[in-house]
Amino acid sequence: LQNEGVQYIFGVPGEENIAFLEQLRQSEITFVPTRHEQGGAFMADLWGRLSGRAGVCLSTIGPGATNLMTPVADAQLDHAPLVAITAQADTTRMHKESHQFIDIVSMLRPITKWNASIRRGVIVPEVVRKAFKLAEEEKPGATHIEFPEDVAEEEVGEPELHELVKVRRPAPDYKAVKAAVELIKSAKHPIIMAGNGAIRKRAARQLGILCEKTSIATCYTFMGKGAVDPDYPGNLYTVGLQSKDWVSCALDKADLVIAIGYDLVEYAPKFWNTGNNKQVLHIDFATAEVDEYYHPELEVIGDIASSLWEINQKLDDFPKLSFELFKPFREAILKDIHEYDDDDAYPLKPQKILSDLRAVMADDDILISDVGAHKMWVARSYVARSPNSVVISNGFASMGIALPGAIGAKLLYPQRKVVALCGDGGFMMNMAELETACRLGTNIVVLIWTDSTYGLIKWKQDNRYGHSFGVDFNNPDFVKLAESFGATGVKVAKGDDLQQILKKALTHNCPVVIDCPVDYRENVKLTDRLSQLECPR
Repeated sequence: LQNEGVQYIFGVPGEENIAFLEQLRQSEITFVPTRHEQGGAFMADLWGRLSGRAGVCLSTIGPGATNLMTPVADAQLDHAPLVAITAQADTTRMHKESHQFIDIVSMLRPITKWNASIRRGVIVPEVVRKAFKLAEEEKPGATHIEFPEDVAEEEVGEPELHELVKVRRPAPDYKAVKAAVELIKSAKHPIIMAGNGAIRKRAARQLGILCEKTSIATCYTFMGKGAVDPDYPGNLYTVGLQSKDWVSCALDKADLVIAIGYDLVEYAPKFWNTGNNKQVLHIDFATAEVDEYYHPELEVIGDIASSLWEINQKLDDFPKLSFELFKPFREAILKDIHEYDDDDAYPLKPQKILSDLRAVMADDDILISDVGAHKMWVARSYVARSPNSVVISNGFASMGIALPGAIGAKLLYPQRKVVALCGDGGFMMNMAELETACRLGTNIVVLIWTDSTYGLIKWKQDNRYGHSFGVDFNNPDFVKLAESFGATGVKVAKGDDLQQILKKALTHNCPVVIDCPVDYRENVKLTDRLSQLECPR
């Protein structure tokens, strides 16, 4: 693990991994004990997602391993490199019913790129190298190593460590690049849809050059936020709501959608290619998934940055397109984003909260959104100014990711401000990691939107049935809760208080929890407004 450059391992100790922990104690790697295996794996998930290097989490056998299921699946579907290490029972009792023994390898196999059990110490170097290599190569994801108790106790000699050799990713086929250029040139109203893959491996830089050369309009998925400069005149911001939106109107007018680093798990094609009549140019590390509504006219497969570079080289004579067709959509989107910048109503409207947050965050500061109604508002209304400055789990979409994820992000980038934006439902799922944040001295800010309900489900129920059921709960006093952990707690009491509270919180030397009551009546108002939206002809 030291050979792989591992700095942190996040997890929970157990009886069956104490031999591993004893050697870890003597290593250069920092072990971060977490309050739950899920929290530790989410920390590793965000570390991997933001760094491009596999984050590492650790659990014991049985319930420790089953607690990893959700974050491992999240890393797999969100394409975050992660290596999960689980202990296992002694090999002498794995053939029979035995205390806490379950087949962890089989359990995790469907949600990992690869996994294996170490049955002899001599294979450790190969297993570890393979786990990291596969986790980090495109498309990244989760791998898993099982370490039985008796194997961990083995005495071994000095390992033959594998040299880490940089592997160049395949370049695109020149005929595919040529065809892609012709397809772009023949389109009258092309639109770029940038996905998760567009913010990895320097692809965003080449995407920016493509936009500059061609003036093609762009949008990006929840997980592609920040792939394009928000000040680019053709940027139509985020696509991803299942209801029709202004950016949907723009996509309706497109005769070619250039999907760059786009995974179907981010936003199902049936929502943006309803008539199944659009030409699609697929540019990605992997061939396109088979889907009824996704039939690429052409696929350019290879390193995305390299593919875009090749395409850019052949577009020097491309006459720039006009933004006029899409200009009304951008203006409408920006109007919506800034509609309540100066609003002082209480509880605060979602748009106002995000406006205040954007005002105090630097371009490369990191906002990590949990999953819930607030995620939709972050996706639609929070302007990302650089790649990986806004993290939204939208592949597996796991509630509870934001608080532990913010800890991982802060350990990776201690110089950046990091905010975990949570609903009260998601915060309570992993709130115990607030103790971990305090113990580590990670001065993150946790901004909780409080409404005492599972807001996204209520939103869906209200839309479909006109009422809600089974979604309401009570909350503790979040200020006192924060203080009991050793953090600072603040409650927003007025509509115009939040920006100053955030400014102060971001300068604290300890975690800060902000209880911010939110007016989720805006959810239904947005749905009503979008349901009546008529796209300009």
